[in-house]
Amino acid sequence: MKTIQSRDNPFFKELKKLAGSARQRGKSGQALLDGVHLVRACLDAGVQPQHIVVSRSGTSDAELAALLDGLTGVPVASLGDALFAELTELKSPTGVLALIARPQPRVRAADSQYALLLETIQDPGNLGSIIRSAAAAGCDAVFLSGDCADAWSPRVLRAGMGGHFALSINESADLLATAAAFAGRCHAATLAARDSLYACDLRGRVAFAIGNEGAGLSLSLQQACRTFTIPMSGKVESLNAAAAAAVCLFEANRQRANAS
Repeated sequence: MKTIQSRDNPFFKELKKLAGSARQRGKSGQALLDGVHLVRACLDAGVQPQHIVVSRSGTSDAELAALLDGLTGVPVASLGDALFAELTELKSPTGVLALIARPQPRVRAADSQYALLLETIQDPGNLGSIIRSAAAAGCDAVFLSGDCADAWSPRVLRAGMGGHFALSINESADLLATAAAFAGRCHAATLAARDSLYACDLRGRVAFAIGNEGAGLSLSLQQACRTFTIPMSGKVESLNAAAAAAVCLFEANRQRANAS
């Protein structure tokens, strides 16, 4: 295990850039996973880390020690707690980070069976929650417009809770081209639609388009999909984007279960 003690260490500088810069993550094709849960999800998906980084105090943690014992051929670096704290946003770090190569998209629109099209979802917590719901619902792909939040940022990864490794994450996608290439039915959640979500046939190949809370979906993407609204009996105008996505996904799952 290599010990790093200086902020001037080139590897530490590289990690610091990755932790704080979406541009650097995109340029390098890498991401940092923060915490035992995310590292285990990565390993369970067959993704081998390029490097493991642990805090000095974290090396005494039994769960982390068991995780490290199961790794072979992965270099490990130890940082002092103060240096490690500069790489994590967690108030109570678990003491481990994994440097990975971001998995390449593996499902194209034409091949997808069950997908989400996300337009201008800019809140990292929302985006991570949507990815988590999509993974839980059994989606095979998520397509993000170029102005969505960075899907591999630390905040999105934490909110995704490992869902990134159960899906094909397609960033900077042309959503109109994606909708046109998708072989099933594309549905779009909007406030102005007349049809209810619950009146839509959501069996078989289906994709949902979800837009930004403030602006909603662009008119062009609405026109490329069958639009619906989510009925609400309360006195709020709309749902949070993550909540709307979850409602749509699990209504589709309910219909599929009842049809089988």
